[in-house]
Amino acid sequence: MLKNLADSIKERINSRVLNQENLTELAITAMFAGGHVLIEGVPGLAKTLWARSLAQLLSVGCKRVQFTSDLMPSDILGTKVFNQQTGQFELRKGPLFTQLFLADEINRTPPKTQSALLEVMEERAITIDGERYAMEDPFFVMATQNPIEYEGTYPLPEALTDRFMMKILVTYPGVAAEKQMLQMYHEGFNPAKQAQDLQPICDVSQIAEARQEIQAVTVDEAVFNYIVSVVETTRRVGAVQFGASPRGSVALLLASKAYAAICGRDFVIPDDVHMLSLPILRHRILLKPEAEIEGITTDQVIESILSQVKAPR
Repeated sequence: MLKNLADSIKERINSRVLNQENLTELAITAMFAGGHVLIEGVPGLAKTLWARSLAQLLSVGCKRVQFTSDLMPSDILGTKVFNQQTGQFELRKGPLFTQLFLADEINRTPPKTQSALLEVMEERAITIDGERYAMEDPFFVMATQNPIEYEGTYPLPEALTDRFMMKILVTYPGVAAEKQMLQMYHEGFNPAKQAQDLQPICDVSQIAEARQEIQAVTVDEAVFNYIVSVVETTRRVGAVQFGASPRGSVALLLASKAYAAICGRDFVIPDDVHMLSLPILRHRILLKPEAEIEGITTDQVIESILSQVKAPR
C-alpha cells in the first residue's frame, strides 16, 4: 500500500516541483518514518510549493512562518489571553498547532525560538503556562536555511540539528528544467493555486496504516551490525571531532525501514542504509578545525566510511 501511495505523491509533486526528485524521495521517507527534515538551499527553489503540495495531497494542515531576528517563542507556540466576558484565560494557538509546519530560514531567528521549535519536534507537544497540548498526528516539520548571507544569522548548534532526521541539500534544477519552468509560468502557472488544486490522495488514517506497514518491515542481524558499524566509525575518523550519536543509528534504522516499504519491500537491504547515510549523518558529525581548513567536508568523510565499512551480502 505504501509503495502505491508514495509513487502517487512523487508523481504529483514532481510534476510541479521540477527536477527535485531527491528532495521528494528523502522528505517523504522521513515523514513516514516519523522524523523531520532540515533543507539547505538558496532561495527560490520551490520549497514552499513543495510543502504545500504535500499537505494538500495528504489532507493535513500546513502553516508557514518566516523566521526573523525578532521572532519570539510565543509567536509560534501561542499564548494565553484574558477573556473579559468569561473572566478566564484562553489559549490563542500559534501557527505551530498544525500538522505540516514550514519553518522558513530557521537560522535567522534567535536560539530561544529555535529551541522552542526543536523541543516541540522532540516531545510532540506544546507546554504553555504549565498545560500540555499534544500535537496532531502526523506532525512533520520542514525547516529551511540559507547557505549564503551568514551575517546576522544564528546557526543551529550541532546538538539541536541532531533533532532533525535528515539534512537535505537542494541544488539548482538544471537548464532543461528551468526552461520548462519558464514555459509553465508563461502559460499562467500559479504556485499557490496549483498546490490548492491538487486532489487529496489519502487521509490521516491511511498515513497511520502506512506507518504500521513500516513497523512490520524486517531487519536482518547483519543489517543491524552494518548500521552500528557505519555510525560507530564516524567517531573514530581522524578528521572528526565528534561523531554521530546513537540517535543517528536509530534514525538510520527507521528511515531504512520506511524507504524499504516505499520501494515495495518488507525487508531492509544494505543499499537502503548506504543511500540514506549521507542525509542522515551529514549534520551529526563535527569536524576538527584543521580538517575544515583543509577543505574536508562531512559528506567526504561519510563517503570514505561507506567505502571502508564492508556491507553484508
